[in-house]
Amino acid sequence: MALTTPVNSNMAVLPLFNEDYKHIEQLISKNSKEDLSLFSAVALPNSKEEGYSSIYRNAHAVDGLKTVPHPSLTTLFDLFEYAVANFANGDCLGTREKLPDGTVGKYKFQTYATVKQRRDNFGAGIYFALTNNQFRNETHADISYDPLMEKSSFILSIFSANRAEWAICDCACVAYSISNTALYESLGPETTEYILNLTQSPIVVCSKDKLKLLIDLKAKYPEELNTLIALVSMDPLDPANPSDREFIDSGAANKIVVYDFHQIEQFGKLNPLPLIRPNPKTVYTLSFTSGTTGSHPKGVVLTHENAVSAITFCVAQSPAIKNPVTYSFLPLAHIYERMSLQFGLFKGSAIGYPQSASPLTLLDDVKELRPHFLALVPRVFTKLEAGLKAQTINNDEKPLLKNLFNKAIDRKMELQSVADGASGSHLVYDRLINLLRKKIGFDRLVGVSTGSAPIAPETIKFMKASCGVGMSQGYGLTESFAGICSSPKFDSNPGSCGAIAVTTEMRLKEIPEMNYYADDEGGPRGELLIRGPQIFKEYYKNPEETAKAIDKDGWFHTGDVAKVDPNNNNRLFIVDRVKNFFKLAQGEYITPERIENIYLACYPAIQQIYVHGDSLQTYLVAIVGLEEMAAPILMKKLFGKDMSDKDQIVRFFEDADNKRKLLRHMNESIAGKLVGFEKIHNIKVAFNPLTVEDNVVTPTLKIKRPIAFKHFQDTLQSLYDEGSLLRDTKL
Repeated sequence: MALTTPVNSNMAVLPLFNEDYKHIEQLISKNSKEDLSLFSAVALPNSKEEGYSSIYRNAHAVDGLKTVPHPSLTTLFDLFEYAVANFANGDCLGTREKLPDGTVGKYKFQTYATVKQRRDNFGAGIYFALTNNQFRNETHADISYDPLMEKSSFILSIFSANRAEWAICDCACVAYSISNTALYESLGPETTEYILNLTQSPIVVCSKDKLKLLIDLKAKYPEELNTLIALVSMDPLDPANPSDREFIDSGAANKIVVYDFHQIEQFGKLNPLPLIRPNPKTVYTLSFTSGTTGSHPKGVVLTHENAVSAITFCVAQSPAIKNPVTYSFLPLAHIYERMSLQFGLFKGSAIGYPQSASPLTLLDDVKELRPHFLALVPRVFTKLEAGLKAQTINNDEKPLLKNLFNKAIDRKMELQSVADGASGSHLVYDRLINLLRKKIGFDRLVGVSTGSAPIAPETIKFMKASCGVGMSQGYGLTESFAGICSSPKFDSNPGSCGAIAVTTEMRLKEIPEMNYYADDEGGPRGELLIRGPQIFKEYYKNPEETAKAIDKDGWFHTGDVAKVDPNNNNRLFIVDRVKNFFKLAQGEYITPERIENIYLACYPAIQQIYVHGDSLQTYLVAIVGLEEMAAPILMKKLFGKDMSDKDQIVRFFEDADNKRKLLRHMNESIAGKLVGFEKIHNIKVAFNPLTVEDNVVTPTLKIKRPIAFKHFQDTLQSLYDEGSLLRDTKL
């Protein structure tokens, strides 16, 4: 297929800011306001071809895609060196101190200068530990320190919840051109073994609680994991302590030397090595996608060029503030938080880490840290929304306060819907909102962002109004190094993912079998294809999957169905998944993800939903997960029941009449958005039915449909056996 715009046209290194290096920080710090013109896209003239939409670029990148903030900043190494030069004595990585009584206290921060020194020591220490390891064998022949090497001679693995040591290790890999990958617990032992075997990783830097799992894994797969010879505990190890000694001895018995983080730093301090500066083509990380089919995850090869392009996108979209504070909550094993980490380091942010791996401590940390920015996912925001509503507009115990918040939030929503960028300032109501902000640690918050899954526009509207803060929704993939578009923080009509970024171009491919066309009324629809310096070039050791995903013209086929709205600055809406459809008995095609997203958007009392249709049946059934905090409110309003016990609520909905009433209420909420055969006719009600532990969703909560069907097969059959609860009704 011939392209009007050649694949390499305008793909040179084009800076976002054209200033000398010494002026970069001054220039970026002046970018203190959100530029709304960055949230619009333009269709390139004469780029439309049969079966495809036009090619779209950001309004600021029509003549060429942007790849770097400045010509001298082309790698993550450059970005961190720039940060140290500008913020050496500023707070960098923060951890809450452990108090003698077992509780946690205030955040204690290391400076950027300190982190730089620890980075250098740790990187040199890694080389020392591997080149002097007693268990080296023929598979480690290529592992050596070479200041002139062009690519990493080994892949380091990181396995831990978010913490300062994770970031120091990551920065050390950057400084010594070591490629890394991240493991995460929800992968399960078999997939962890698969990744370690595939990457031939000789070393894993992990939290202490992962040591036994990794040693046991090598004991079970000694040949497959023959290259694994070193583990580094992020937590201190004391050889005099019997339990710590057991790690060291059992590791040695399985040809693994077990160190702790401090030992590696000391090795590097005593045996320093010059840094090995990466170039834009150096592989920064392999990020393994969790996948939705149940097959082995694919390793997305991401270079420094990809990473710096992603940071360029962040710089373009985010207004600068002085001495920013951020909270690193989302898993660093996933690319969304990796982008946030590197952007935070570049901007000189003070980055606070969670006190524990549990999400239950999030609000306690936020109250102490008082961040300026928060990056979370929809499931966290829906829980936060339910909690805030319980304290404000649904606070039946304090009717006066409830009335005040209802008026304030309604008015703020009204003011924020006037135009893009409208913050909804109100002389009187802002005082009430500010009291709530201070109570929950949001008093310095200037923006929150969400991604990885759809979120209800109503949730965005409520968060903006109740917290007096801008909220943006983004879209991205592992293959695009996270975000490639983001909506304005004060979007007058939330729902889009914003316009394509300055780093990327896009087009839509028609899908006739799903009735998505480039000339659809309301704007082109089709599979989203993306191309540019932010997009990966290959899957690790997997040319077959690479060839399936990237066509001969360099377009990556995302598998997501999108719509471009010409009446809204050509912003992007994700509406479906390719091939996520099935046929009902009457011949109608159903796209379950679209239906699920509409129910989730319109009915906030549910947090999860899995829609299923059988080709021998004429209607849909679903597994529905109630939102834990919203459920008692729902029971009171819809059924007049004071009921909060989850088991009791689940038993209540085993009764067909109760399910019918809930189902009718759900279907009333989506009136006009779905046609009759797209509506659900029977449900199984539960709390958190779709879990990573059951392998029915990915860690980013995308449903693994083939596995989910097998998991719920008996339940789905029982729903069909029970029959439609809505026959002979208008719903």
